Amino acid sequence: MRTKTLKAHEITRDWFIADATGKTLGRFSSQVAQILRGKHKPAFSPHLDMGDFVVVVNADKIKMSGDKESKKEYFKHSGYPGGMSLTDYQQLMKTHPERIVTGSVKGMLPKNRLGRKLMSHLKVYAGEDHPHAAQNPKPLDI
Repeated sequence: MRTKTLKAHEITRDWFIADATGKTLGRFSSQVAQILRGKHKPAFSPHLDMGDFVVVVNADKIKMSGDKESKKEYFKHSGYPGGMSLTDYQQLMKTHPERIVTGSVKGMLPKNRLGRKLMSHLKVYAGEDHPHAAQNPKPLDI
């Protein structure tokens, strides 16, 4: 008996919609990362892009556990001397709340070309509206 591995043309992808309202950032992001990776499928192969598309709405209503909402800072460096900049969570939530969810999910995916390809399957929106209604996304219960 041989193990059957899927070929690239045999992989089917679904669209899911996940509502981030009131969810904890880390737990929500890990479940979204597993869907993007395709680990929920019985024929999962770690070297293939088997994952589905995920549309995250209401990213501006996601929660943090503990007192991280007041203490968490995001680090960025330009590469030049003195090019360090810190942005606190509350400021980033006011200006670009979708970057918080995107960065959290990105950290849970592989750090290679497969991970970069999987990130293109993630669509994050701050509000309720999204332009992917034509794909008929199924609700993702997280």
